[in-house]
Amino acid sequence: MEKVKGFGGFFFRARNPQALNEWYATMLGIAPETGQAAWQQEAGMTVFEAFPADTDYFGRADQGFMLNFRVDNLDALLDQLQKAGVRIDANRMDESYGRFAWIYDPEDNKIELWEPK
Repeated sequence: MEKVKGFGGFFFRARNPQALNEWYATMLGIAPETGQAAWQQEAGMTVFEAFPADTDYFGRADQGFMLNFRVDNLDALLDQLQKAGVRIDANRMDESYGRFAWIYDPEDNKIELWEPK
């Protein structure tokens, strides 16, 4: 049986796509190669899971998705983002499979940062 091999892209609406793309590149390093729309990410586990429609885990009730990014050093990245003025959720989560924190992009999308163990 054939199956997909991984994510080929993630597309979402934005009020100001250019500014939001620049924010993701500057703050999180998600920068495509010059002249291309693709970002080459490091290999690693990707979690794909549906949540109940009434979950509050994503933040705003109208936020239909939440990005989760793997990071090497959660504390260092949070310090860097705080210095840059990024909105950071005060909550933290420490599980057997990793540490978690949440930030918000300029359009108020909640983003999960995950430092796998």
